[in-house]
Amino acid sequence: MTISLHPSTLPAVLSPVLTPFTADGSPDAEKLLKQCKWLEANGVGQAIFGTNSEANSISAPQKMAALTKLIEGGLNPGHLMPGTGATSIDATVNMTRHALNHQCAGVLMLPPFYYKDVTDDGLFAYFSEVIQKVGSAALQIYIYNIPPVTKINLSLSLLERLAKEYPKTVVGMKDSSGDWAYTESVIKLLAPSGFRVYAGSEVFLMRALRAGGVGCISATANVNPKAIADLAAHWRESNADQRQAALDQVRGVFSKYQMIAGMKTAVAHFSKDPEWLRVRPPLMQLSADQQAQLLSELAAIHFSMPGL
Repeated sequence: MTISLHPSTLPAVLSPVLTPFTADGSPDAEKLLKQCKWLEANGVGQAIFGTNSEANSISAPQKMAALTKLIEGGLNPGHLMPGTGATSIDATVNMTRHALNHQCAGVLMLPPFYYKDVTDDGLFAYFSEVIQKVGSAALQIYIYNIPPVTKINLSLSLLERLAKEYPKTVVGMKDSSGDWAYTESVIKLLAPSGFRVYAGSEVFLMRALRAGGVGCISATANVNPKAIADLAAHWRESNADQRQAALDQVRGVFSKYQMIAGMKTAVAHFSKDPEWLRVRPPLMQLSADQQAQLLSELAAIHFSMPGL
């Protein structure tokens, strides 16, 4: 199966952008725009409303309003891949249409994750109904596979079926399974037809690129964007494995903590803006001791976030 897809305007590295919140728990669109522009300046696209954005703690109307403000603030929609997946088809369709109305290059779509042990036929029916109801030839869906959170496994046969049935619509995926064998099998099966596979962590960036994937959509691209984007741009060079090891070291520090709260601690520290510490329940901020420990570990590896 060889399909001629429109070339993507999305970069090789995207960040599921951390969402800043106001005191009443609403997304702070002004701070979010500033953060997205910093990521853009460092070569990283914005997969807003992803897992690390606390997207499922934010309502669909809040997400749509924030997206509108980002576009009005001058963000490049060609580098945007908003998360639009929800357990409700209606919410998914509304958010997806809204992203298309703003000319976003693609949408990142979770499977419906509330019911477990569902069939491939049921998952196919969900994505199919969304596609039919959105009804746009411009729709570019990246399926979001994150079984550690959703407890839903997306089989190779389901992905192949979706890509075959909707070859110009279901154009790629983000795989956050953490299972390299699975990621590699998707790349081998579907990348030759133009299906764009993003690894869910920069830990797998070199492996993904060497196998025929297109890059990564990674949590720590929020805090280490330039180094990750630089590796994606220069992965064929002789020092690429050394660069990969440096990325892994930074990731290793953050992975010792609740990732979202940990990254918000770093952003708050380097931007000198303590409002960035806010997370939405059920998540909690790191304790003062944890914050101090994280920042100490980052200082020990000479980590910084220049220009934030």
